[in-house]
Amino acid sequence: MLRSLFFYIILFLFTIFFGTSTICVAILTRSSNAAHLVGRLWARSILFASGVRVRLDGVDNIDLRQAYVFAANHQSQFDIFALLGCLPVQFRWLAKQELFRIPILGSAMRGADYIPIDRSNRKEAFRSIDQAAARVRQGTSVVIFPEGTRSLDGSLKSFKKGGFYLAIKSGRPIVPVSISGTFLILPKKGFRIRPSVVSVQVGQPVPTEGITVDDRNWLISEVRRRIQENLPPGERGEPEPMVNRPTFADTRAS
Repeated sequence: MLRSLFFYIILFLFTIFFGTSTICVAILTRSSNAAHLVGRLWARSILFASGVRVRLDGVDNIDLRQAYVFAANHQSQFDIFALLGCLPVQFRWLAKQELFRIPILGSAMRGADYIPIDRSNRKEAFRSIDQAAARVRQGTSVVIFPEGTRSLDGSLKSFKKGGFYLAIKSGRPIVPVSISGTFLILPKKGFRIRPSVVSVQVGQPVPTEGITVDDRNWLISEVRRRIQENLPPGERGEPEPMVNRPTFADTRAS
């Protein structure tokens, strides 16, 4: 309980300090890349203060000079700290609009050029997806949580389609990322912090060039399968029906 109390105090103080720093860096440098690096320091500081270690594997599956859409499962708030602190690429979050209303944090996220999505407004949501796809085409990766929210029991849930429209529109590969261990640290409805080791496995990219929205169900099925196979059995969730592979993908997809 004392560790948990210490964590929340540190989270509050670090968010004010690093959030203000991010805003200042964004204004002074006019660079969202620099602001993102400050956000990375914030995440690493939170991980250190909470006693959480991250084991990152599979980075050699991607070209760090290229832009991707990263799709990760979502067990806990610590998924955000793990990816932001340890994924060694410049990326932007596609995040729910409510986070941008939080004082300091919301302004810092705007300074880092993260992209809000209004899930209650379909038209605005697709506008955000178009904006995110343009960022990827311009060379900056985007990270999504295709489940849409954190899992209540730590197991993989069904995927929503919005992030896959993003990947298809961008024409860039989508990278499955399997995160394991964060649910044990802080479940969705939990309060107490239980330090542990988090595993982040970066999978082989799934090409989207040539895929149309008519193929989105195959893309969802393929990415979910790849995330699933790199999770422990208790976190894989229920299997879902396989979707036939588009004919062109026999030669284009790995």
